[in-house]
Amino acid sequence: MNRDIWVAPSVLSANFTRMEQEVRSIQTAGADLAHLDVMDGVFVPNITFGIKMVADIRKITDMPLDAHLMIVHPERYVEQFAKAGADYITVHYEACEENLIPTLQKIKACGVKAGAVINPDTPVEKIANAIECCDMVLLMSVFPGFGGQSFIESVLPKVEETKKLIMQTGKDIRLEIDGGITPANAGRVISAGADVLVAGSAVFGAPDRIEAIRLIRNAK
Repeated sequence: MNRDIWVAPSVLSANFTRMEQEVRSIQTAGADLAHLDVMDGVFVPNITFGIKMVADIRKITDMPLDAHLMIVHPERYVEQFAKAGADYITVHYEACEENLIPTLQKIKACGVKAGAVINPDTPVEKIANAIECCDMVLLMSVFPGFGGQSFIESVLPKVEETKKLIMQTGKDIRLEIDGGITPANAGRVISAGADVLVAGSAVFGAPDRIEAIRLIRNAK
């Protein structure tokens, strides 16, 4: 088993009426992180949940919580998400632009690991100068807003490009990919350099979540 590859099931695909059982099930199944997709209906065309959900999930698990903020003005809320119990907070370049590095620094000042995110059509060069400030870089392999979308193959060269930039820093920075990840494509994503794989329906929709996580983590 390759424990260096982390699998982060996205609770967006969970049954919200059974959230405690759902979170406990992925922890038991061997998930490394719980990925929490926070959407505001402005930055993306969907509304999911906010600070209270993060705080409530924190009460029921000691798994690291990976809060992916798909919201406008994320810098206004990072302290609240940190206090709610997030272990990682990732923010979009597209929401921050020139304010990205100060926002990452603000997250780290809260004692939380910080990450920069880019959408499939945003060049990696837009965040090149911010990577040294990151504990994790997240590349979207679908356009954010809804779960269950198909993986965009053209993102794979961006994974390779980002991995090279991470290696140049000499720092321990995780490379996460989110969107349409399945056991069938996870191997290509891992080969390209990603080491944190977000999977929603591929885990929560699987008849055997232990097996689903194992297949993603060990994909070739």
